[in-house]
Amino acid sequence: MTELFVRTLREDPADAEVPSHRWLVRAGYIRRTAPGIYSWLPLGYRVLRKVEAIVREEMDAMGAQEVHLPALLPREPYEATNRWTEYGPNLFRLKDRRGNDMLLGPTHEEIFALVVKDLCSSYKDLPLSLYQIQTKYRDEARPRAGILRGREFVMKDSYSFDLDDSGLQKSYDAHRDAYIKIFNRLGLQYEIVSAMSGAMGGSASEEFLGIAENGEDTFVRSPGGYAANVEAVRIPPAEPLPYDDLPAAHVEDTPDTPTIETLVAVANERVPRPDRPWQASDTLKNVVLMITEPDGKTRYPLVIGIPGDREVDAKRLEAQLEPAAAEPFGEADFAAHPGLVKGYIGPGALGEQSATKIKYLVDPRVGVGTRWVTGADQPGKHVFDLVCGRDFTPDGTIDVADIREGDPSPDCSGPLHLARGIELGHIFQLGKKYAEALGLQVLDQNGKLTTVTMGSYGIGVSRAVAAVAENTSDEKGLAWPPEIAPYRVHIVAAGKGTEIAEYAHELATRLDEAGIEVLLDDRNVSPGVKFADSEILGMPTIVVVGRGLADGLIEVRDRRTGERSDIAVADALPHLLALIREGSAADLLV
Repeated sequence: MTELFVRTLREDPADAEVPSHRWLVRAGYIRRTAPGIYSWLPLGYRVLRKVEAIVREEMDAMGAQEVHLPALLPREPYEATNRWTEYGPNLFRLKDRRGNDMLLGPTHEEIFALVVKDLCSSYKDLPLSLYQIQTKYRDEARPRAGILRGREFVMKDSYSFDLDDSGLQKSYDAHRDAYIKIFNRLGLQYEIVSAMSGAMGGSASEEFLGIAENGEDTFVRSPGGYAANVEAVRIPPAEPLPYDDLPAAHVEDTPDTPTIETLVAVANERVPRPDRPWQASDTLKNVVLMITEPDGKTRYPLVIGIPGDREVDAKRLEAQLEPAAAEPFGEADFAAHPGLVKGYIGPGALGEQSATKIKYLVDPRVGVGTRWVTGADQPGKHVFDLVCGRDFTPDGTIDVADIREGDPSPDCSGPLHLARGIELGHIFQLGKKYAEALGLQVLDQNGKLTTVTMGSYGIGVSRAVAAVAENTSDEKGLAWPPEIAPYRVHIVAAGKGTEIAEYAHELATRLDEAGIEVLLDDRNVSPGVKFADSEILGMPTIVVVGRGLADGLIEVRDRRTGERSDIAVADALPHLLALIREGSAADLLV
């Protein structure tokens, strides 16, 4: 450690929000260069390379071949697939000295497709799976949580090329199995969930989420095994209900009702129901948004109707509208659309067939025959007993209301349970979207040109480092699994005198000769500083050579469990080698 380029910090970085960010910075694994951009220091880079090695081994084992494509890319391929526009402000764009538009690659579907188009012409060249481990760039609006959500990150992206859908399914399944092996080897707790394809396009899509309280993704599980990112949860449409016996819609004065709670209170006071009190779930809340298309120029209003006891989930909304973006309706927007009475908007002023021409989409729970209290399009008034299908007809449905603990599962197996996770991997069945746009065709068995079908498969390699840190760190620091720890053993020479220093150096040398990666703390600092640093740095096995050496003993600590044991000096090397072999075997069985 007298030679190691590392400095530990005693205080948390000011911008640290999650444990992985806090400890990776404090332990000297990474350093912030700019918002969302981090430098990898020696210890961090050793972990990153070990994660890369695991990914590479499993990708090679499944038959994929590694390539390395440029990060600086021309505009034209992304123009052909419309992603030059669809990526919007998330794309890093630049011009070369000749004025040509370029970009820093956020993902490489287009470039892989063109490479295969250039070199493959026959069905005999397929199936084919190619991958790379490379730095990607996305201009995140809100980079956060250290390397969990950055603007520059390391990713493994692979792509499969097949003649037909059955071949694509085989490639998809092979990647899925490889991902399971990778994340098992990383020692992560994770869940495989259904996901949205988003701007990637395609059909089948699954995410591998590392389970973490601080994860930015929310997912659901049901007793029957259903699992999905909340963005992909679909509420079954409400069954049509008879409405012939329902009372006619009627407008009532409802002054001073700026919230759903105040509306319910006034409704129960002035217009009581004979059967039961009005509830928030009886109200139809109409949320007005301004939608902006990726070109940044096309803007239009959209109104979404949801039950009043729900809120619009921002991530579910984003996933439904992608690549367009939504923002709240401002005062200037209301001024430009006088047909919308702020605070009292109802279905009567909405719909593409209405005078306002504003598109009106509703939650799937707002089905034919459902009965609502909602805005009457007049200040201080609401309409009661407004029935969907009788009194108004929306333009369609949109499933963006928040999902809550205990909601019924789409598979009808019981209530949903919510959990948080970190996205580690995402796999897509892209189909022919990119191949068609870029003219990727081969001759089939009958000599006819056929469009190749593709799959896309990503793993956030740098995110995986943070996810493991998130899973394994504690109140003292990092605690790495053996397979990706920077060093397997951390020897602390804790005490004065040449005998302690000499034995610590001898033990480190013998372990090194046995093929064990060793970090030796030979600094001239207090034992307390060395012990604190050994816990912050998080090597799996800590060996303390200190006062016990006079009695022929050293102390061995397991960083992950906290267990400690005194070992005779004569048994130290065989004991440590056996401990490491047992640990490696146990990790492989996870």
